[in-house]
Amino acid sequence: MALLRLVPDNTHLKFMWLRKVSFPASILLVLASIALFVTVGLNYGIDFKGGTIIELKTDGPADIAQIRSDLGTLNLGDVQVQQFGGEDEVLVRVEEQPGGELAQQAVVGQVRTLFEGKNYEFRRVEVIGPRVSSELAQAGTIAVGVSLLAILFYIWFRFEWHFAVGAIITTAHDVVITIGLFVILQLDFSLSSIAAVLTIIGYSLNDTVVVYDRIRENLRKYKKMALSDLLDRSINETLSRTVLTSVTTLLALLSLYTFGGEVIQSFTLAMIFGILIGTYSSIFIASPILILLNLRGDGKAPDGEEGAAEAKEGVQA
Repeated sequence: MALLRLVPDNTHLKFMWLRKVSFPASILLVLASIALFVTVGLNYGIDFKGGTIIELKTDGPADIAQIRSDLGTLNLGDVQVQQFGGEDEVLVRVEEQPGGELAQQAVVGQVRTLFEGKNYEFRRVEVIGPRVSSELAQAGTIAVGVSLLAILFYIWFRFEWHFAVGAIITTAHDVVITIGLFVILQLDFSLSSIAAVLTIIGYSLNDTVVVYDRIRENLRKYKKMALSDLLDRSINETLSRTVLTSVTTLLALLSLYTFGGEVIQSFTLAMIFGILIGTYSSIFIASPILILLNLRGDGKAPDGEEGAAEAKEGVQA
């Protein structure tokens, strides 16, 4: 039985020359993302701003527009109403009210009174205060920072310092640009968004390590091959695996985005974008950056009989 291959065997695509385009483009995207984060800011969800979450269940299909209209009469500020799970399940998010904990509890009472006698079942009520939301934001930031630090030490131990620095720069590149997506689209940034960022870090790192591992093998095998040619060869050898993994993951995420409902759409959209940017960076950022870091101290074309033989073998293999 023939194996599925999205990329033909023995591809010889030249990726390294594109670094003259990919590096400036990535720098512009990173700087733009940072500028937007500072000037516009993220659309923080209730997890980080504080507020009230109420899950309702109706007897039949929920009328989202009517529920939103009824809640509008309470003048509670920013109120989000989303279908949650089935057609008869609704998730209501109310922004934090001035007045502390008692004000948040009063919101729950107002909503209960509003829907009293209308066959609404209150399945879950959560009140998140400002102190808790601040602690959640701090914990999420620490989680991302610790994960990047752990990556640095792991790659440094497993490979050389050049690979560790390259992996950190690549991963940070993916995280910053993904944050930029949240800012541009004003997606709800909540704890699930932190989970999406951590997942993107793991995916990007895994893809980068696969390419780096092949580069390390080829460094031992082709000791006099020009570094740019060796990097091109290594990427081509892992390209089929990279593309196949990305496509299968995207198929699952697209299904979740289409059929998963509004509650997880921002999470899924961030994951889809993260997979795309992670695949791009593992090819066009992670490997070319090793040239800037002077990985092998050369980068010259092979010379002599041994170098010519290795270059010829690299093309024919």
